[in-house]
Amino acid sequence: MKVHILDDWFDTLQGLPCFRLLDGHEVTVWTDHEADEAALAARLQDADALVLFRERTNVTRGLLERLPNLRLISQRGVWPHVDVEACTDHGVLLCSNTGADGANYAAAELTFALILGAMRQLPQQMASAKAGRWQMGVGRTLRGRTVGLYGYGRIGRVVADYARAFGMNVVWWASEAGRESARAAGEHLAESREAFFANSDVVSLHLRLTSETRGIVTSDDLAVMSPRAVLVNTSRAGLIAPGALLSALNAGRPGMAAIDVFDKEPMIDPKDPLLTHPNLLATPHIGFVTEDEFDKQFADIFEQVNAFAEGHPIHMVNAVVHHQ
Repeated sequence: MKVHILDDWFDTLQGLPCFRLLDGHEVTVWTDHEADEAALAARLQDADALVLFRERTNVTRGLLERLPNLRLISQRGVWPHVDVEACTDHGVLLCSNTGADGANYAAAELTFALILGAMRQLPQQMASAKAGRWQMGVGRTLRGRTVGLYGYGRIGRVVADYARAFGMNVVWWASEAGRESARAAGEHLAESREAFFANSDVVSLHLRLTSETRGIVTSDDLAVMSPRAVLVNTSRAGLIAPGALLSALNAGRPGMAAIDVFDKEPMIDPKDPLLTHPNLLATPHIGFVTEDEFDKQFADIFEQVNAFAEGHPIHMVNAVVHHQ
């Protein structure tokens, strides 16, 4: 098949072991991001299969209408960026492994790096040292402090292990089902949602972005956080109500945020009011950006391509019948 891979910005995949899974296919790798729908469609005119790099490109009905040869979209994770109904209408099968085989350790590691970076003021201390001013302030030790983890999933549980290794107290909040699972596992749950946000020194979000979780963290939640607390988000920006984080930082509750995700990505506006906020530590959505994680995730994606080519598709999101 003619397979097109989008948004491999650093041309990483061709050097990984998993890329050999595509031997026998005609593969085109695009290392830039094309936002113009017409230009993108022109690139993909001969594509039988499209491989997506997470949510870097939106697949709209308009794009699909311009791609008559497309039969398969293969990716990993959730698919808020793909118009699944339009895929079905145009006979395009969407396959996506949601990663049920294990935790994303890369994302968990970055989460804890952001916690450390925020509590020890690492960006500010580094900038001060490089400017010849030496120390700029006094950080805080993690040991004995409380980390609140919102979402009882695989990544959150790994972060909990890291936190306990640093001597932190771990408290949870989640959906009703998530709280029940945490309770059954003997974990410590907050007495209430308000207590969770009010009493945590660090709150870290570990939820999938769905229609139910979009905007689930509200201005009221952030308003009860301590002026010395840190909010960490390596999941999805849409979990926080639009504009709530910037307003909360401006109000001083929480006192700091450390995030890896933005409402609009890539975030390339150097004057964006959230990105430039003095109390924000930000990374450019690199939670899953390691060679090890790429090799793991794209092995799944490329196996989906091969399964489709062999006539036995796996991890199907929609139902499409092809007559071969």
